[in-house]
Amino acid sequence: MSPYLLLGFGFAGLLHAFVPTALYHRYLGENNFRSVFWATLLGVPLPLCSCGVIPTAMSLHKEGASKGATTSFLISTPQTGVDSILATASLMGVPFAILRPVAALVTGLVGGQIVNGVERKTPTETLPTATEPTTQPTDNPSRTFGERLLEALRYGYVDMVEDIGKWLVLGLVLAGLITVFVPDDFFLHFANTPLLSMLVVLAISIPMYVCATGSIPVAVALMLKGITPGAALVLLMAGPASNMASILVIHKVLGKRTLWIYLLSITLGAITFGLLVDYLLPAEWFTAHIIQTHACCHQTPALLNVICSGLLGCLLLYALIRRFIQKKDKQIMEKKVFKIDGMMCNHCRANVEKTLRSFSGVIDVEVDLIAGKATIEGVVDDQAIVDAIRAIGYEAKKL
Repeated sequence: MSPYLLLGFGFAGLLHAFVPTALYHRYLGENNFRSVFWATLLGVPLPLCSCGVIPTAMSLHKEGASKGATTSFLISTPQTGVDSILATASLMGVPFAILRPVAALVTGLVGGQIVNGVERKTPTETLPTATEPTTQPTDNPSRTFGERLLEALRYGYVDMVEDIGKWLVLGLVLAGLITVFVPDDFFLHFANTPLLSMLVVLAISIPMYVCATGSIPVAVALMLKGITPGAALVLLMAGPASNMASILVIHKVLGKRTLWIYLLSITLGAITFGLLVDYLLPAEWFTAHIIQTHACCHQTPALLNVICSGLLGCLLLYALIRRFIQKKDKQIMEKKVFKIDGMMCNHCRANVEKTLRSFSGVIDVEVDLIAGKATIEGVVDDQAIVDAIRAIGYEAKKL
């Protein structure tokens, strides 16, 4: 997987650095199919995990995106991304790599349009804000090409690796444990009832956190144990699309009705595509590549694979060091510390930091992802800070 992962991380960085964030806000505000379509289409290639997508989606909703557009973004974005598409093609074959973004697109469109239809006659809700930030984070048009390229490299090969690295490693380890400890005939019990195997996989996948890339080795391991390609696709869709954190935030910010539509869209969409794969498409499309890859896995790897695996290992090690050994380069003379609950990745941290920096009177901000704290230097109103953080989907209190 490593050559494709490295290439995907690079594409992810380029999207982040060169696509203006204003583009994502411009087309999502109306309560119609157009906003849902653009939210889904823009969300599919973005390499955001199911926790990283939460602050992005809440920010879009606060900017004025409709509930339907926000829901479609939440459904489609974490299911896939440029990195996971390439990794899927590498390990599971082209048919799976094509089906993943198609399934994400369809489920996002359906879920978002249903929300729009349900909410069309409901007055627009305003997120609670006592004192709004004076400015919204915007792209800096004065940045040179070189600066954007450096940002792309930093985002793709540092921030993204730090965000999904542990889940990728966990997925690989879990795949290894499945391969070793799950009996070869375990899933043969479900061979004649693919729907039952899909429901079992679905029950496990919905509350579990697994990123779009980290789900790939798990799906491969399960297929090698006898699970159907359709059930594997259910894991690839439902696992990344939701987890308990996203469920709780959506319930709080968008409401119970939107949450149920969100969950039903993911559930019914995954089962529909799973049944489509198992009953209407040739099984060889989805099994031949995996069998061939598994049969060749004990051969001496090519030099490129060795180099890429070593480089990926170094990036993962650096991410571990960067995440858990934080150096303090400066002392803050006047500071206020706020406890922030709900941050799970660098996307969360960046969203909180941008929100806090947009307040007039703030001199500097430092957000500690591991400790769940934000330290603010400057003159600000405590309640305004708490309200602004809650408005983007987190809980905050002054320490």
